[in-house]
Amino acid sequence: MRKYEVMVLIDSDVDERQVPGLVDKYLEIITQGGGTVESNDLWGRRRLAYDINKKSEAIYAVLRVVAEPSVVQEMDRRMGIDEQIVRTKVLRIEEPRKSKNKSAKSDDATGVKSEDAAAAQS
Repeated sequence: MRKYEVMVLIDSDVDERQVPGLVDKYLEIITQGGGTVESNDLWGRRRLAYDINKKSEAIYAVLRVVAEPSVVQEMDRRMGIDEQIVRTKVLRIEEPRKSKNKSAKSDDATGVKSEDAAAAQS
């Protein structure tokens, strides 16, 4: 399971009262696929940076989900077919990786290890 952030731009012609139901329809794909929904932020109507399909506004929604890649891909595919969805952007959120070898950290900006620095000084 991986974490994803999905930004959805919904057509400005859609009534804002219908947006939560529209978004929930696609979030069901995630839950049916064994994933979970961490958050569902509806940003509301906003101006676009450039016109898309001759429209200058869209309704923004940002979804944070944890699911298998194939489930997220299926949700994105179905959103692409829906005429009420203008654009989608799926980003995978990567977990920070921890260093396994803490003794190999460098002491200065040159990247010299502490043992090598002591040997170089003698």
